[in-house]
Amino acid sequence: VQLQASGGGLVQAGASLRLSCAASRITFSEYNMGWFRQAPGKEREFVAVISWSGATTYYADSVKGRFTTSRDNAKNMVYLQMNSLKPEDTGVYYCARTRTPVWGGRYNSADEYEYWGQGTQVTVSS
Repeated sequence: VQLQASGGGLVQAGASLRLSCAASRITFSEYNMGWFRQAPGKEREFVAVISWSGATTYYADSVKGRFTTSRDNAKNMVYLQMNSLKPEDTGVYYCARTRTPVWGGRYNSADEYEYWGQGTQVTVSS
């Protein structure tokens, strides 16, 4: 089972980044996929989730209107487009797959996820 996140980097405030998450050796298209982030000294926090079909998304209030998650089930990929980045967006970003293959909640708790990627660092300078 592997989830490989990529696309992080060092950018200035106001810039954009697109994170990608590639899934392999895992059932992907039937499961919801989420993004979390963890800043130094802080707990991991929910960022966004997308349903298995891509029809439904849910975002943390802190990123709503700036971040967009999408997926391509044919390629086993999920994406996080991040616009208007702020210094408080700095952290390690993780993609994760939910435990259940149905859409039945907000999936904003880490406990609802079974598989996690290794994370990609995003640093936003002011």
